[in-house]
Amino acid sequence: MIITVASYKGGVGKTTTAIHLATYLQTLAPTLLLDGDETRNATAWRDNGKDATGENDPGKLPFRIADLNSAAMLSAKYTHVVIDTGQRPTDSDLKTLAEGCDLLVIPTVPTGIDTVGLVQTINALREKAPDANYRVLITKTPPAPEQETQKLRGHLSSLNIPLFTPDIPRLKAFDKAFEAGVPVGDVKGDPNAVRAWEAYFAAGKEVVNARSQQIRKGA
Repeated sequence: MIITVASYKGGVGKTTTAIHLATYLQTLAPTLLLDGDETRNATAWRDNGKDATGENDPGKLPFRIADLNSAAMLSAKYTHVVIDTGQRPTDSDLKTLAEGCDLLVIPTVPTGIDTVGLVQTINALREKAPDANYRVLITKTPPAPEQETQKLRGHLSSLNIPLFTPDIPRLKAFDKAFEAGVPVGDVKGDPNAVRAWEAYFAAGKEVVNARSQQIRKGA
């Protein structure tokens, strides 16, 4: 299964999503994350977990990370491939990305100005790749009683934009996970780390279920 994570803007948790979907998929079968972002944030996440004295240390993430140049050589060795793409893809890029994967995951945050850009992106995607299989993941959701997430979910649902059921909460545990070079569920001393991982675990299950539905439909 090939999962591509793409965003129309930065700061929406794209790399965090790629890291944790790959973590979930690795619990099912060997998984490769291809770091296609110019900033190489996924690679930096892995390297933060390396021993300073271990040049060939693979880090503490449970899956392998490689750059896109290694895709042809490595992909066939893995059951699942997650692609962390570059930022701000063009409409043409989105079409290519959507057609080259089993599911395109589009993270977004619950702010008004970002919603406008997201809807424009989805409309372009629908026009250029009408058969694309994609789903929007709402990330960095604020705690109650703030209502931004509920408003965004209602608005996107009214436009028939497919959404993940779980939202990803805005938690410092994710920053701690990056600094330690581990999945958020492995962060020690933060009671919110478990809640953070449970959100991505639920999203990962939906990814697998979405693919199963595709297969049953003969996609």
